[in-house]
Amino acid sequence: MRTRILVRLAVLLSLGGFATAAMAASADDFKAAAAKAEAAMKQANALKNQWTTTVDAMKAAKKAADAGKFDEAVKHAHEAEALANASVAQAKEQATAWHDAVVH
Repeated sequence: MRTRILVRLAVLLSLGGFATAAMAASADDFKAAAAKAEAAMKQANALKNQWTTTVDAMKAAKKAADAGKFDEAVKHAHEAEALANASVAQAKEQATAWHDAVVH
């Protein structure tokens, strides 16, 4: 249940950032967003909790960037970052959640 809330929060946070973007994104904007997403993905991977949806979002970001669609690329990179951060939060929560399931 808590994991679903984290995922929804991550998606909402990632979408909220797009509403404030009034100007077109550039290649540099994409590079910055991609770097943040990849750092979060690296952390999720280190915790052995990399979600396939995160990888798919990053692939979509790179594909859009390759096509010169930087607004779309940044959007997907932000989505990938939010998903990676949610998977990190999930891994950390589940690392201690088993304590609650153990009968004392």
